[in-house]
Parts: sequence; C-alpha cells; structure tokens
Amino acid sequence: MLKVDNLTKIYTTSGRGSVLALDQVSFEVPKGQFLAVIGLSGSGKSTLLRCINRLIDPTSGSIVWDGVDITAASDDELRRIRRKIGMVFQHFNLVHRSSVLTNVLAGRLGYVNPVWSMLNRFPKEDIEKAMQKMARVGIEDKARQRADALSGGQQQRVGIARALMQDPEMILADEPVASLDPVLAHSIMQYLEQINHEDGVTVLCSLHFLDLVHRYADRVIALNEGRLVFDGLPKEIDDQKFKDIYGKDAERVG
Repeated sequence: MLKVDNLTKIYTTSGRGSVLALDQVSFEVPKGQFLAVIGLSGSGKSTLLRCINRLIDPTSGSIVWDGVDITAASDDELRRIRRKIGMVFQHFNLVHRSSVLTNVLAGRLGYVNPVWSMLNRFPKEDIEKAMQKMARVGIEDKARQRADALSGGQQQRVGIARALMQDPEMILADEPVASLDPVLAHSIMQYLEQINHEDGVTVLCSLHFLDLVHRYADRVIALNEGRLVFDGLPKEIDDQKFKDIYGKDAERVG
C-alpha cells in the first residue's frame, strides 16, 4: 500500500518568488493497482511522481509505502527503497553513447559495488538477467547497439528493461508515451500492463490521453494546479469532471 497524505511542494525560483506545485494532495494506492495520473501540463503530475521516490523532496506531507515513511528516510534507507521503485521517463534518460546492454545494466547500480559499476563491470548473472529483460520487451537483438541508434519506441523499451532490472515492486512512469506516436504508445503501455498483471507490480503512470487511461488504468487521479480534483474509475470522468480537470474550454477527444 502506498499512502500519500497532504503532500505539498513549493518551488522557490529566482525572480518569480514561489510556485505551489502540489497542494495538500492525498490518496492511497493498493498493491498491484495500475493508477493513471492525469492533468494539464504543469498540473503537478511529474512533481508528484518524483516526490514519491524523493527525486524531489516535498515541502510538507508524508509518503508511506508498505509501512515505511519515504519522506523521513535517511540516505541509506532511501537507497534501499529506491532499489524497489523503477522509474520510466518521458525522454528515456539513457546514456546515448553507451550500448543498450550497458543502459539496461544501469538498473542494477543499487545492488553492485560502486567501484565495479564505475568500471562498467557487472556479474555474469546480471548480464544474463539483462538479456532476459531485453528479450521480454523485444530488444535482445539490440544489446550491442548504441542507445542513440534506436528509435524512440525502442529507447523507451530500453528504459522499461532497465526498470525491470531492479526487480521493482512499484514503477513510476512519467509520461512514458508523450513523445511517441499512437501505435508505439500502445505498444509501450502494453508492456507496462503486462508487468502490472503478470508480476503484480504497482504502476503509477502519468498520461495525457484519456483513451489510454480507459484502456489501461484500473483507477485515475487528476491534478489541476497542484490540487487533487478527481479520484475514481476512468468511466466516471463525465463531461463536467472533464471540464474540472482540463478547464471549461477544453474539448474531449478521447
């Protein structure tokens, strides 16, 4: 169980004062659920996901996962927590000059001796594991290619394989298909769905398009200017709730 309670994040920026990115957001996510996070750009979706694994430190509030308060965790505790939280990014966050295999192996950095990882030396079993994870997302034949030689959809599959190397119990996917065309978007979402259903991994995925939300999510929460404005089933987003989420001038397209 993931429990987010009164989570608030205020950014302080030079020349602009402060920006309220999250405003007392509270919700719970049962283990194994596929939760979509929706809202306009700038509504707080990315900030929320990055607060959950403390890539961003919240200003106030708490995040408790399986009884452990992530917001109060020490550096050592946070390293152990992050081992079990995979992250999939919109822009892939790959080392472009490195091979696909090396990028996937980066998912084991929390488990191996830092000296060996700096030298790009990993145990044989980790290399075998990486090949298995790449096979799972259909890119095992790309192992020796440079990451920047791949298409956008293939690069995102590298990102998913890297997350799988952590043996995650939760995956945070931050707009993982925003830069992909609709056909590729569905292929990436299907991999996340498979991981959710077959492995029992909890998935929190921020999305823009409601057709993807309806197709893949068990539940959806919506943010507007940092506030939680909807929490329910995708089918419960009627026209009025759609306007609450996206604004009165928004037109529904999916």
